[in-house]
Amino acid sequence: QVQLVESGGGLVQPGGSLRLSCTASGIIFSYNAMGWYRQAPGKERELVALVTYGGSTNYADSVKGRFTIPRDNVKNLVYLQMNSLKPEDTAVYYCYRRIGGVDYWGKGTLVTVSS
Repeated sequence: QVQLVESGGGLVQPGGSLRLSCTASGIIFSYNAMGWYRQAPGKERELVALVTYGGSTNYADSVKGRFTIPRDNVKNLVYLQMNSLKPEDTAVYYCYRRIGGVDYWGKGTLVTVSS
């Protein structure tokens, strides 16, 4: 069974940076895509950044130029590097992975951007 665990959330001031990490455990040989979604209070979950196994990336317009999604396929790790954070980036961030057509989710980590 695949399990995803996020870490790295917390409180950061506007303009600051934060790096989230997601580790995957279980029998994982490859994946279709992995990345990050987020859900702000009172809003629906939305895509933040996604990377396919082949390396193609997709970013939400609101984070382009500020966030990147580094990964380590050998260690089954994916990161979300968040720079120039804004109060509107405040949300619970969820790690996501699609493996063999099945979607897996982490439990989420809270990111709060506030002065």
